[in-house]
Amino acid sequence: MELQRAPAHRELYESHFLCPVKFKANQNALVFSKADTELPFVTYNADLLATIAPQLEAELKQQLAEKNLREQVKGILKRLLAGQRPDIHHVARELHVSPRTLQRHLTEDGATFQQLMEEARRELARHYLLHSSLELNETAYLLGYEDARGGK
Repeated sequence: MELQRAPAHRELYESHFLCPVKFKANQNALVFSKADTELPFVTYNADLLATIAPQLEAELKQQLAEKNLREQVKGILKRLLAGQRPDIHHVARELHVSPRTLQRHLTEDGATFQQLMEEARRELARHYLLHSSLELNETAYLLGYEDARGGK
């Protein structure tokens, strides 16, 4: 266990969690060994899960919303690229902003739409080539190209 707080009540924490405690850590963390993850979860409680699940979902949604603009744009491009040629208008519509506003924010972030398009294609290409049995022409099509030579 790692805690950001100053050392206090070490014995209490160590006896409760049955592990050593590190204070003044960079972040609060519980670190489990691989063997721990293979043990049965004996305290499963369906009622408790039903109570906290909406909060967990809301936190996940918030974390996704806090992704930086570059990652949001690349995520949208990856989704839209399958057999299409999305442009800045498509992405702006998904983000509920004008193309001009999107371009301005990208420029402020030191990126261009074309640069993010290329990064999204590269990341998708790597994924398709490593994790699928698609033919090269099929992969090219899913990346928004007419053929494997990269024609548009």
